[in-house]
Amino acid sequence: MKSPLITVENLCMDFDSTKVLNNISFEIAEGEILGIIGRSGAGKTVLMHLMRGVEQAPTSGKIIYHVAACSGCDYMDVGSAAGKSCPHCTGTLIALDVDLWNERDELLKRRLMRRTAIMFQRTFALYGDDRVIENVLHALDDIDYPQDQAINRAADLIDQVRLSHRMMHIARDLSGGEKQRVVLARQLAKEPFMLFADEPTGTLDPGTARIVHSMLSEAAKNNNMGMVVTSHFSQVIEDVAHRAILLSGGGIAKIGTPKEVISEFMKGYDDTEKFEETELGEKVIVARDLFKRYISVDRGVVRAVNGVSFEVFTKEIFGIIGKSGAGKTTLSSIIAGLIEPTSGEINIRIGEEWIDMTKPGIDQRGRATAYIGLLHQEYDLFPHRTVLDNLTDAIGLEFPKELAMRKALVTLRMAGFSDEKSREILERMPGQLSEGERHRVALAQVLIREPRIVILDEPTGTMDPITKIDVKHSIMHSREEMEETFIVVSHDMEFVRDICDRLALMRGGKIVQIGKTADVLAILTEEERKLMSQPAP
Repeated sequence: MKSPLITVENLCMDFDSTKVLNNISFEIAEGEILGIIGRSGAGKTVLMHLMRGVEQAPTSGKIIYHVAACSGCDYMDVGSAAGKSCPHCTGTLIALDVDLWNERDELLKRRLMRRTAIMFQRTFALYGDDRVIENVLHALDDIDYPQDQAINRAADLIDQVRLSHRMMHIARDLSGGEKQRVVLARQLAKEPFMLFADEPTGTLDPGTARIVHSMLSEAAKNNNMGMVVTSHFSQVIEDVAHRAILLSGGGIAKIGTPKEVISEFMKGYDDTEKFEETELGEKVIVARDLFKRYISVDRGVVRAVNGVSFEVFTKEIFGIIGKSGAGKTTLSSIIAGLIEPTSGEINIRIGEEWIDMTKPGIDQRGRATAYIGLLHQEYDLFPHRTVLDNLTDAIGLEFPKELAMRKALVTLRMAGFSDEKSREILERMPGQLSEGERHRVALAQVLIREPRIVILDEPTGTMDPITKIDVKHSIMHSREEMEETFIVVSHDMEFVRDICDRLALMRGGKIVQIGKTADVLAILTEEERKLMSQPAP
């Protein structure tokens, strides 16, 4: 057994009167990868932030880092390096225990945090207009890496995450998985002995996620780096972790091997509610020969949508599927009225009239967009407003307080929250919620505006399997009770199989097949199945 690097002792965290973490205790060894799994709201992200030393201090308890600090400079290493010479000066590394949240250790905490790094699931934290290698060079510059060696070091890091073929690409033009690998290269530039990865692949398709998981495992091994990975997907824990913890209700419900912990986590995973087949209404969206071309500095003319035609009916749940880069998100943005097609037609029925979505103006596209709700995978909430404010006056719905609360509670239930949880979170800030809970609040923020058409872009990317069932049921109930029409853009084949009436399969900007869900899923290529199928929990 390797020496311990982190000791967590009796850690508690309260938000108002709610106990988010309750008497948490465990150790992490040097070089160990610890997976933390649990449902949305279990406390995973809060625990990670406390271990990282960011945001507010715990209510009680300690987080102790066992390190070796240089006697002559600010360098720190893992505790087992004590007695060795510092690689940056002539000093000696001395064993030291740092109480992360003790104010007397604040200076030591700052030194310690320079040797830790973090990856988030949605915030890529890249310089979007700069090239990949420039992004990594910025990271090296932040740690005062010698300029005469920086180019070679940046190239080595890019090679380590297998992106040498994208070295000169502009960061904003990368796919989500490629961006996350650039983030990893930037974090490795710090030479951390501990990396915190908070749902690092939650919004990526399963095939891309597996690549990032492989990168994380290799980075830990090659750099003798420990890691804490939070997730509610069992596959992430199985792919990456040496040991796992199951959080439930703010406490540790199980600690052991990934297989043991996942088995405990999946108890109660059930989906027995059945829904009657819905009779669809009239056509509500008609698109003919849609094209969307744009110019990329690196790629020239890109045909993101290339001659697409389809129809959607009232009360239908219509899925758009395909590999990353197939054109799904661009097409959904055209439907939502966010971007204009280069050519072609798209009309949406509002009441008894058809609206031409290619024509701007309040009497044309603007009239339709007021009745279209869009939940993008890169959603955002107002961080300094409560959940109630985010759902009402923060988006321009000026209700009296009593009606606002009533409307918010109804909508939160539609988004998958229980009655008790809905009331519990109304006065919380988004930062006090888990990522999965924030995603469902964002869904409620769309539904509260009573749209006629709801576009969901990767709606299950940050949800645990049980929450996914809740949201599936909320969509089905919303369709039945409010006659909503849904466009679902997803790589989660299990989700679209269970929820969509029809699917459109996209390849290279084209729709190559439209039909009943089972029929379209049956023609997927082996590569598409591998890239788009979320492994069974």
